Amino acid sequence: MSVEAAEVDRFLALVAAAQGRDAQLTSIQAGLLVAAELGIARDSRTFARMLGIAHSLVLRELNALAEREGVLQIVKRDPRTMRVHYTLPPRDEA
Repeated sequence: MSVEAAEVDRFLALVAAAQGRDAQLTSIQAGLLVAAELGIARDSRTFARMLGIAHSLVLRELNALAEREGVLQIVKRDPRTMRVHYTLPPRDEA
């Protein structure tokens, strides 16, 4: 299945906007957050395949994000495949 150029452009624009809001985010970290928000990918392996990057790079960035308080939550780790499932924390509705 091919991805439309407009969808790619939208994704990249959202990644850039996330980095604009938080200068500490790498492009992979911002991509992980945007992918979770859009429901495109909620695990490390899917994200790595979707973008054609090494799973090990995604794992490194995902673990760095998980160390930051309130950014994302690791919900499951598969020790056999190294796949990490993650979700965004619930938004405060105050």
